[in-house]
Amino acid sequence: MTRLLLALVVALAGAALAIAQEKPLARIAFGSCADQDKPCPIWGSIGKLQPDLLVLLGDTMYADLDKSKKVDPNRIRETYGKVDAEAEFAKLKKTVPILATWDDHDFGKNDGDARFPFKDESQQIFLDFFGVPKDSPRRTRKGVYHAQVFGPEGKRVQVIMLDGRYHRSTITTKFNPRLRVTESQPNTDPAATFLGEEQWTWFEEQLKVPAELRLIGTGIQVLSEEHPFEKWSLIPHERERLFKLLRDTKANGVVFLSGDRHLAELSMSQEAISYPLYDITASGFNQANKAWRAPEKNRHRVAAMPYGNNFGLITIDWTSETSPRVTLQLRDEEGEIVVRHAIRLGMLTPNENVAAKPKESKPSVEVKRPEGVISPAEALKGKVGDEVTLQFEVKGGRLTADKRRLFLNSEADFRDEKNFTVVMNAKSREGTWKDATGDTFKGKTVRIKGKLSKFQNQIQIEVDDEKQVEVVK
Repeated sequence: MTRLLLALVVALAGAALAIAQEKPLARIAFGSCADQDKPCPIWGSIGKLQPDLLVLLGDTMYADLDKSKKVDPNRIRETYGKVDAEAEFAKLKKTVPILATWDDHDFGKNDGDARFPFKDESQQIFLDFFGVPKDSPRRTRKGVYHAQVFGPEGKRVQVIMLDGRYHRSTITTKFNPRLRVTESQPNTDPAATFLGEEQWTWFEEQLKVPAELRLIGTGIQVLSEEHPFEKWSLIPHERERLFKLLRDTKANGVVFLSGDRHLAELSMSQEAISYPLYDITASGFNQANKAWRAPEKNRHRVAAMPYGNNFGLITIDWTSETSPRVTLQLRDEEGEIVVRHAIRLGMLTPNENVAAKPKESKPSVEVKRPEGVISPAEALKGKVGDEVTLQFEVKGGRLTADKRRLFLNSEADFRDEKNFTVVMNAKSREGTWKDATGDTFKGKTVRIKGKLSKFQNQIQIEVDDEKQVEVVK
């Protein structure tokens, strides 16, 4: 009789577990960047929402903040211990399933990459912290990447956590005195990588696993291109490989989750793949700017929360008769909604009738400069006061908010050290160029006559007469 009762209890427990595993996810919390030495009330705010899953996108702690202490395995383990000592986090860890990846600071080194000498030890400590069994295949994998599918057929959510540190190639930095910021420099070496070949192969296999919604966690932003810090576009061919893989596998339901930036924003690209591709960034559990700051430049931005500690929440309404409603939210420290963007899951479906790959621009053919007409490179070497005639193709430009000045740039990124700027002042825009914008000149070759001047230690030309500007092609 006792054995019969025991068998019944085991069977019921197994059935309950199976039911729990088949239950579809409806609320998924996510975020990044928690300094273990500061209060973090957001852990409590997340707990009150009772999410079905918590996704941690890196910098769950900062092992390298104290510059007086060497970062080694003991230091990494000790810092994780401080996180575990946080009561609200400990409660979350006991009550909510967690999937995680790392970024640079919990990896062990600011902007760290494949050269970090303790990366293998750091991986094992990471897996210990998140309770991964000692016999798990993840223990022998090179990197902390991982994936899991939740929910029954028709309501499956696949969560893919990428590791952008263990295999990542070096990205150098350079101080920009004009902007007073250290900028990450693009790595165009064809051999450079974010994920490494083994992880790329694994990732392709994961994208073929059946699922209705795919949340792909990555420590750094995928879509944002214009800020000077770490991002996928710093290794351009790797980001294009990422987009191409999504197109080639016809992966449906993809939404990127990212961290790192100590701000929150929602970005979207209509060109990367054949349906709208979202990247929602939640960064700053307790590391975001407290004071107001304007949003950074980001041509893909849908909405922003540029200041204030934050986290993200995704809710899924599977009951809709048409298509499940997926709501992407960014919330503040108290758990209040700041950004809310709802989409139908059916929108995130590959469309064979849409050109899946962005159109490649034809290489521009430089218009021959007449004798005496100089290039931007030559102009940058000139002296203030020199009278010159300059010719270049306009690759970037913008009109100021008050519409009094129009900037024409020789490079797409005005921060590029090769960039030369022509400033068209209000007087030069009273006639022919009255309604001109940056797009009026973009892609056109202009010939400018004027005197070299200097602004913030950068050589430029200011134009006050429309006759100083000639479009030659």
